[in-house]
Amino acid sequence: MHAVILAAGAGSRMGTLTRRRPKALLRLAGRRLLDWQLAALAAAGVDAVKVVSGHAAAAWPAQNGFRLVHNVDWQNSGPIASFACADPAAHDVSLLVYGDGVFHPDLARALVRSPADIAITVDRHWHALWSRRFIDVLADAESLRRHDGRLCEIGARVADVAAIEAQFTGLVRFSRRGWQQAAAALATLAPEQRRRIDTTTLLALLLQRGVEIAVIDVAGRWCEVDSARDLALYRLLARRCPGWSHDWRWDAAA
Repeated sequence: MHAVILAAGAGSRMGTLTRRRPKALLRLAGRRLLDWQLAALAAAGVDAVKVVSGHAAAAWPAQNGFRLVHNVDWQNSGPIASFACADPAAHDVSLLVYGDGVFHPDLARALVRSPADIAITVDRHWHALWSRRFIDVLADAESLRRHDGRLCEIGARVADVAAIEAQFTGLVRFSRRGWQQAAAALATLAPEQRRRIDTTTLLALLLQRGVEIAVIDVAGRWCEVDSARDLALYRLLARRCPGWSHDWRWDAAA
């Protein structure tokens, strides 16, 4: 089982925290984001991990438990272009993992066990997290609808919270065939669009082409570090509110 952690971006919303280091190397609850990700993937049975670097590539430590792949065009690339740098077509199954998120191993386990060619985990308790992060949850949240375990819509801005059934957690499973379907969809785009496309836009494009995307519901236990405010919030919650709805931590010995 192969996973690709996307860590090439500059993390500009983090301010000075990421001026000289990748966001994935920031610390939260005593460990780097990367360490939480690697531990969760290992607990889920993922035995091969690549990390895609870009911004502040020289800050990466000596490799430990992963292979570093550099995206030389990271400044002009979106997450899917970075994922392609890790050659997912060479693997039976690849997990796409956003480098700025932390998650419980059960999220990764669900994707590892899924038989689908393309599958995502979505958080049906998203509002509990977004309402802590934003004054107006609709300023950031996007549409997501599913039916009978299949994705129906994703990625649009909406004016009503009722139009949002869950939120994408930044984890995707691609089988070899699933990535071939994605590559075929990407080939229809202009080169600039192909370089910059983000994950939810690709998923929406696949839906337009009639490609099935499986949806696995989760109930919290993950969070994304999109800004310096997010990081400060999670540090506070991890210290003062153990067991809050989106606490991703687990007892590795259990």
